[in-house]
Amino acid sequence: MDANITKRNELLAQRVIKGLASRNMSGYYAATREEALAKALELIEPGATVTMGGAMSAHEIGLVKAVQEGGYHFIDRDKIEDKRAAMLAAYDADVFLASVNAMTEDGVLVNIDGNANRVSAIAQGPKKVIFIVGMNKVCDDVDGAMKRARNVAAPINAQRFGLATPCSKTGSCANCKSADTICCQFLITRYSRHAGRIHVILVNDNLGF
Repeated sequence: MDANITKRNELLAQRVIKGLASRNMSGYYAATREEALAKALELIEPGATVTMGGAMSAHEIGLVKAVQEGGYHFIDRDKIEDKRAAMLAAYDADVFLASVNAMTEDGVLVNIDGNANRVSAIAQGPKKVIFIVGMNKVCDDVDGAMKRARNVAAPINAQRFGLATPCSKTGSCANCKSADTICCQFLITRYSRHAGRIHVILVNDNLGF
């Protein structure tokens, strides 16, 4: 990545980390995907039960593969026939892997979900939540983060899943009530009541959608 962009990301990440700390959440900065992977694995205890929601960023840094092949109990809902059982098991997991649809410079996390298994596990249940977040997802404020989630992340995901939503055709949010909508639940995480539960690894890269 360009040295000027990297410097900007480093400075911005420090503001984000400070904001996260003020909200009882832990933030870290990784200059590379490899550093992000190492930090994530450092946060996961050997033998831990690990699961995840949809998090392309975790795949992109190699974290999902590392957990699958490491000394962990990985609940892989893609390989379990009973999807509901796999989703419910997430609430009692030691670690939940996730990303954000967007977040603010002062540490507010914004996520939109269709089935709610991802946002509900972020809000309550797993003992620890580890977010892998590319610096491309950091926005000025909550309004900007919501706009990114609805007009960037949601249309791309709708297209990725082959859904018949207006945004999959136009590329921008229509505030629809389509049967296929993935914008059913909105979660804004502005504070964590439980210290040591939420960890955000900011990566000097463009990750996810």
